Amino acid sequence: MKHDGYKIRDQQGIHYITFATVQWVDVFTRQCYVETLLQSLRYCIEHKGLVLNAWCIMSNHIHLIASAKNGDLSDVMRDFKKFTSGAITRQIEENKEESRRNWILWIFKV
Repeated sequence: MKHDGYKIRDQQGIHYITFATVQWVDVFTRQCYVETLLQSLRYCIEHKGLVLNAWCIMSNHIHLIASAKNGDLSDVMRDFKKFTSGAITRQIEENKEESRRNWILWIFKV
């Protein structure tokens, strides 16, 4: 059975959103990856109309209470997740100091 994911039905509302890393890998135990996540959130706030009421970054997942000024939270979240996951994956690939690099990339199946 194909799963289309979760849909935000009320694009104008404020929503509790949570998402996790692939296989719940503890990516956000490293400050450099947290910084990339925060930069992406800042970009979405400044350029895509994301409104963050609250947020919490855990070691392997993120919680947001958010809405969108333009009323299209689904598009903002899609773009945020796509860009951020790619940016963090590239960071892991390039980070020679990352002791778990091969394992994480194997889990992410890059």
